[in-house]
Amino acid sequence: MIEKYMREALREAKKAMELEEVPIGAVIVKDGQIIARAHNLRETFKDPIAHAEILAIQKAAKFLGGWRLSGCDLYVTVEPCPMCAGAIILSRIDTLVIGTMDPKGGGAGSLFNIPEDNRLNHQTKVIRGILKNECAQLMKDFFKYLRNKKSGCS
Repeated sequence: MIEKYMREALREAKKAMELEEVPIGAVIVKDGQIIARAHNLRETFKDPIAHAEILAIQKAAKFLGGWRLSGCDLYVTVEPCPMCAGAIILSRIDTLVIGTMDPKGGGAGSLFNIPEDNRLNHQTKVIRGILKNECAQLMKDFFKYLRNKKSGCS
C-alpha cells in the first residue's frame, strides 16, 4: 500500500516536470483515501512557497475543514526542505513517507531532522527510501534536461 501512494506522488511529480517545475509530488492520505495531491508550482505561481508539500497540506486542510491533519500521512517524492518539514509538524501530520533524500537541502533527515525532533511539541514518524530509485531518477532526468536545454542540446 505504501508504494501505491508513492506512485501517486510520482504521478504528481511528473505533472510538475511537464511544466518545467522541479519534479516533486505529494499526496496526503487519510483512512486509506487520498484527500489531497499537489506538485511544485513555484515557477508557475511565481511563489517561493508553492512547494508540493505546502500545496497538499493546504488542500487537505480545506478538505477536512481545519488545520489539524492528525490521522493523515504525507507521501512526497523528495525529502522536504526545512520550511515544508516545519509545516508538516505544524499541521500535525502523523507519518511522512519520503522517496529520495535531499542531501543539500533536506529538513527531514539530511541536513536537519525537524519531523522527529523531540524538542518540538509534535513529532512525525518518518519512513524513508520508498521507490527511492524512481524518485531520484526523475530528479536526475529533470536537471539533465535543464542543462541540455541551457546548452542548446535538447
